[in-house]
Amino acid sequence: MAEIRRAEATWSGDLASGSGTVRAATSGAFGDLPVTWASRTADHEGRTSPEELVAAAHAACFSMALSAGLARAGHTAERLDVAAEVTFEKTDAGWRVTSSALTVRGRVAGISAEDFVAAAEAARDGCPISNALKGNVALSVEATLEH
Repeated sequence: MAEIRRAEATWSGDLASGSGTVRAATSGAFGDLPVTWASRTADHEGRTSPEELVAAAHAACFSMALSAGLARAGHTAERLDVAAEVTFEKTDAGWRVTSSALTVRGRVAGISAEDFVAAAEAARDGCPISNALKGNVALSVEATLEH
């Protein structure tokens, strides 16, 4: 059975001077986060952007995929700290999300640094958000195992 999640946005005004909000309609986990064009291309001034929301989704998805992969290999993550940096830039074709760079620092007992990096690369390639971005956005991961 498919799971469906819903988010809603409201916008008023033109692109350059208008503003809007985005909210999590399914869960209600967040409501009416402010968004503007300036928050996408210049100073965020406490407002979010679609790209920041993609980064949050990618970081969360990747952390879950990495945790699952590590567990399948017999390793339970004590802690995974994940960041995703999504790049939004003007190209010849217009404004585009061009990359999502993941960084993970992990505490995982009983695994080598090489195996941790391999697990992170597999999670980068296998998480559902990565799969949604793949082919359109450059994906990378930098993984560091802490002791």
